[in-house]
Amino acid sequence: MKIIEKETSVVRVGIADVKIVRTPDRIRTSGLGSCVGLVLYDLEAKTAGLVHVMLPDSSLSKTPDINLAKYADTAVAATVNMLLEAGCRKFALKAKMAGGAEMFKFKMTNDLMKVGPRNVLAIKKHLSLLNIPIVSEDTGGNSGRTIEFDPQSAELVIRTVKQGVTTI
Repeated sequence: MKIIEKETSVVRVGIADVKIVRTPDRIRTSGLGSCVGLVLYDLEAKTAGLVHVMLPDSSLSKTPDINLAKYADTAVAATVNMLLEAGCRKFALKAKMAGGAEMFKFKMTNDLMKVGPRNVLAIKKHLSLLNIPIVSEDTGGNSGRTIEFDPQSAELVIRTVKQGVTTI
């Protein structure tokens, strides 16, 4: 009998999008400036979700049908629910994240313009409410990032513009 191994593919997540993968697949998003790429994973289940969060708070949305992945206050719970439906255990979920940069420096000190840091704080708040620990993060700064997560090893590879590659 010949054993056929599945080829590894990399699933791409767009802006304000969320997807779930299982080993051997990996998951990637790019264009993380002020946006945050949040990975939630269950290492034993070898399953992970990646959500590309754009904004911290859905209350400013002008439409009743909101994209749950777009906002930190809805994206965390939506991703958790998708992972639970995929067979993950809530108590086993862990988080890694990257992004949340301040891409443009404004002369105003208005915190409303600091979308990146506000995204990071909102995600941390909602992870805390769900008792999901953040294992590691690479947030802030002023450079864009691309991230790729491997649910087999739980390694998050981060490519930062003009700063190279790091793994957390």
